[in-house]
Amino acid sequence: MRLCELREKEVINLCDCKRLGCVVDLIVDMCSGCVEAIIVPGPCKICGLFGYDSEYIIPFACIKCVGPDIIMVEIQEERCLKSCK
Repeated sequence: MRLCELREKEVINLCDCKRLGCVVDLIVDMCSGCVEAIIVPGPCKICGLFGYDSEYIIPFACIKCVGPDIIMVEIQEERCLKSCK
Protein backbone atom coordinates (compact mmCIF):
# COMPACT_ATOMS: atom_id res chain seq x y z
CA MET A 1 0.00 0.00 0.00
CA ARG A 2 1.25 3.48 -0.83
CA LEU A 3 1.39 6.49 1.48
CA CYS A 4 -1.11 8.35 -0.72
CA GLU A 5 -3.60 5.52 -0.08
CA LEU A 6 -2.97 5.62 3.68
CA ARG A 7 -3.58 9.38 3.78
CA GLU A 8 -7.17 8.82 2.67
CA LYS A 9 -7.92 6.55 5.64
CA GLU A 10 -9.16 7.81 8.99
CA VAL A 11 -7.50 6.49 12.15
CA ILE A 12 -9.82 5.24 14.92
CA ASN A 13 -8.67 4.37 18.46
CA LEU A 14 -10.39 1.15 19.55
CA CYS A 15 -9.87 1.91 23.26
CA ASP A 16 -12.34 4.83 23.28
CA CYS A 17 -13.71 4.77 19.69
CA LYS A 18 -12.27 8.25 19.14
CA ARG A 19 -11.47 9.55 15.65
CA LEU A 20 -7.84 10.68 15.67
CA GLY A 21 -7.59 11.99 12.10
CA CYS A 22 -5.86 10.87 8.93
CA VAL A 23 -2.31 9.65 8.42
CA VAL A 24 0.06 12.45 7.40
CA ASP A 25 3.42 10.68 7.45
CA LEU A 26 5.30 7.47 8.21
CA ILE A 27 8.43 6.61 10.16
CA VAL A 28 10.46 4.07 8.18
CA ASP A 29 13.57 2.16 9.24
CA MET A 30 16.03 3.05 6.50
CA CYS A 31 18.08 -0.15 6.92
CA SER A 32 15.23 -2.65 6.72
CA GLY A 33 12.68 -0.56 4.84
CA CYS A 34 9.98 -1.50 7.36
CA VAL A 35 7.36 0.95 8.62
CA GLU A 36 7.96 1.64 12.32
CA ALA A 37 5.09 4.06 13.00
CA ILE A 38 2.38 6.20 11.45
CA ILE A 39 1.98 9.88 12.28
CA VAL A 40 -1.43 11.51 12.77
CA PRO A 41 -1.93 15.21 13.68
CA GLY A 42 -2.85 15.77 17.32
CA PRO A 43 -5.64 17.94 18.71
CA CYS A 44 -5.98 21.39 17.13
CA LYS A 45 -4.96 24.63 18.72
CA ILE A 46 -7.63 27.29 19.21
CA CYS A 47 -10.70 26.17 17.21
CA GLY A 48 -8.46 24.57 14.60
CA LEU A 49 -7.42 27.97 13.24
CA PHE A 50 -3.74 27.84 14.06
CA GLY A 51 -2.79 24.31 13.09
CA TYR A 52 -1.41 21.61 15.35
CA ASP A 53 1.24 21.71 18.06
CA SER A 54 1.35 17.96 18.70
CA GLU A 55 1.02 14.69 16.83
CA TYR A 56 0.26 11.05 17.51
CA ILE A 57 3.18 8.75 16.75
CA ILE A 58 1.51 5.35 16.60
CA PRO A 59 3.83 2.32 16.56
CA PHE A 60 3.17 -0.21 13.82
CA ALA A 61 2.50 -2.89 16.47
CA CYS A 62 -0.53 -0.88 17.69
CA ILE A 63 -2.28 -1.07 14.31
CA LYS A 64 -4.98 -3.73 14.63
CA CYS A 65 -6.71 -3.55 11.26
CA VAL A 66 -6.44 -1.66 7.98
CA GLY A 67 -9.77 -1.52 6.19
CA PRO A 68 -10.88 0.10 2.94
CA ASP A 69 -11.76 3.39 4.69
CA ILE A 70 -10.25 3.30 8.20
CA ILE A 71 -7.24 2.18 10.19
CA MET A 72 -8.05 0.77 13.63
CA VAL A 73 -5.41 1.24 16.32
CA GLU A 74 -5.26 0.42 20.00
CA ILE A 75 -3.30 3.09 21.88
CA GLN A 76 -3.20 5.05 25.11
CA GLU A 77 -3.37 8.57 23.72
CA GLU A 78 -1.20 10.20 26.38
CA ARG A 79 1.66 7.81 25.55
CA CYS A 80 1.53 8.40 21.78
CA LEU A 81 0.91 12.16 21.81
CA LYS A 82 4.18 14.03 21.21
CA SER A 83 4.93 17.72 20.88
CA CYS A 84 5.94 18.95 17.41
CA LYS A 85 8.32 21.53 18.83
